[in-house]
Amino acid sequence: MAQLFTALEQGRHEFQEVIYEKKDAIARVTINRPQSYNAYNTQALRELTDAFTDAAWDDRIAVVVYTGAGDAAFCTGGDVKEYEAYYTKRPRDYYKYMGIFRAYLESLINLGKPSIARINGMAVGGGNESQMACDLAVMADDTFLGQIGTNVGSVACGGATQWLPIMVGDRRAREMLLLNQRIPAAQALDWGLVNRVVPRAQLDAAVDELAQGLIEKFFECTRYTRAQVNFWKELAWHQTIGHARDWLTTHFACGEPNEGMRAFVEKRKVDYRGLRQKMADGGSIEFLWGSYSTACPSCGAIKLPSEFAFCGQCGHSLSETKAKTG
Repeated sequence: MAQLFTALEQGRHEFQEVIYEKKDAIARVTINRPQSYNAYNTQALRELTDAFTDAAWDDRIAVVVYTGAGDAAFCTGGDVKEYEAYYTKRPRDYYKYMGIFRAYLESLINLGKPSIARINGMAVGGGNESQMACDLAVMADDTFLGQIGTNVGSVACGGATQWLPIMVGDRRAREMLLLNQRIPAAQALDWGLVNRVVPRAQLDAAVDELAQGLIEKFFECTRYTRAQVNFWKELAWHQTIGHARDWLTTHFACGEPNEGMRAFVEKRKVDYRGLRQKMADGGSIEFLWGSYSTACPSCGAIKLPSEFAFCGQCGHSLSETKAKTG
């Protein structure tokens, strides 16, 4: 235990996707992926967890400031390109990924120290969930918040479905989650999603003002105040995240995330109406190529996707078989 404590206090970390700095009682954690609008990939989540864990162990640190590199984005959630390239092909591994994501958010919630989200650009999807995991938030006046789950074939149950009703009320939460509209800074302040909205040039000064105020407070009283105030946040989280982890894993094998995320990568419009029409016509949206219900009369292969025109085993035409089975 002594060795672990020493390693954590000395901050022996090598970060690739994160910038981690400690100075004057403040730990600054920055997602450093501006080329992807600070979307986090699997590696970034591991590094963020390491950084927050280090800050929690370091008694020299009183406050954590969390932000994104550059000016365009605070964080845009999970890297959809990584999702499409890997996790839609191996949905079972998304369950493992969600374990890493859960550890990341919980390392922020369970810091034992106050955290401030420095929202320097758009915070959407998991980015909005990340800023909601912080205790306080300061936002540049020229940016916005939002959720994107139902746009890309996912569900925002990594914090948003749990915490938005607590923070903004049921109706506003539904509006954000179902419609995925942008919430400008002024509206975010009015709804209680952030504590301060300031001109971009004043962002650092406003964050520092809050940080200095937090430093000048008793540590243990601050820690326990957080623990008490976190009751509803943690109750909603722990009651739902296990189920969400399993459901999202199963859903990753279905048509919706495959279409939504492929459209994102291909920079085209999602064919929402096409999927609805396919379902209305009796087709399958749960399976990419129809249910596994066709057999090949030539080689005997079974459980072939119902929309296959030819057998994937021997190449025999399946059209005659389908005509007979209707």
